[in-house]
Amino acid sequence: MPPMPETPPQQFASDNYSGICPQALDAIVRASAAGSAPAYGDDPWTRLAEDAIRTLFDTDAAVFFVFNGTAANALALATLCPPYCSIIATDIAHADTSERGAPEFFTGGSKLMTPPCPDGKLTSAAIKLCCRKAQSPQASGPAVVTITQPTENGLLYTPEEIRALADTCHEHGLSLHMDGARLANAIAALGCPPAAITWQAGVDALSFGGTKNGMAVGDAVVFFNRKLSRGFAERAKQGGQIASKMRFITAPWLSMIQSGAWLENARHGNACARLFATELAGVSGLELAWPVQSNGVFLLLPEQSMNTLRAKGWRFYTMFGGVARFLFGWDAKPEAVKALAADIRASMQA
Repeated sequence: MPPMPETPPQQFASDNYSGICPQALDAIVRASAAGSAPAYGDDPWTRLAEDAIRTLFDTDAAVFFVFNGTAANALALATLCPPYCSIIATDIAHADTSERGAPEFFTGGSKLMTPPCPDGKLTSAAIKLCCRKAQSPQASGPAVVTITQPTENGLLYTPEEIRALADTCHEHGLSLHMDGARLANAIAALGCPPAAITWQAGVDALSFGGTKNGMAVGDAVVFFNRKLSRGFAERAKQGGQIASKMRFITAPWLSMIQSGAWLENARHGNACARLFATELAGVSGLELAWPVQSNGVFLLLPEQSMNTLRAKGWRFYTMFGGVARFLFGWDAKPEAVKALAADIRASMQA
């Protein structure tokens, strides 16, 4: 009987594979040790976490907390989009490809308009095209645009690009929502204040990811335009997204922001992605599908190489017609990153 292959030291199929970072876990333990507390967000941790997010973005935003990113996106979009209107997104947007129709479900009838975007980034021209296509009184005219930062293929919108999109949105009476499941990685990569790529660039509402950045559960929804948040809390309750013991979601947010771990975790994930790409540089026949700009690396791997890696126990997703995706979280170990790269190099020589 042939020997079993060695178990890979760590997996990089998703940053959701990561554990809970110490700052988040310690915050949960301390909140529990404090004993009983008012339920459904009427507790000091939640109020302080809301204030911490407002301070982080340097604006008086309306802040809410839900269990996960799909809920954050779907409920925010439902709040911004009437059921008889539509939502503009790219053709690879998470809201379209990976949320089981949750935006359409929670809006109660809106549709997604997904113009082709070859590099995964929405453009003003694409938004204008969607608006022209929906000029008929019988069409579902767009009400909101959603962009992902970083994009689903790991690219970044610059503040200038976001401002251009926001200007186009507002000229056409549309709101701009940002899916920021990995926003911390974008901020770390761009080296800019959080405000610069959100409300100062014209973003109206944000889904701010915590789960992928080291928390156990819980993403934030931030409405920079408070007037647009009307009805969100009610939708969240109806959708089963108001935690009864909210402090165990919000205490980690408070700790992560106050300690700076939210940004350090993102910097580490980005650095490991760059390390991985460097380890693979110059391998004959191996190509990057897109430049490495955040914590994701997308490889054009031959099928034989992918089969070899899977046989050795490595897990990864194939996306966009067969591109292999590797994501690096807060706890990515450089030696494990190098081990994966070494196995990829070997698979390309087989």
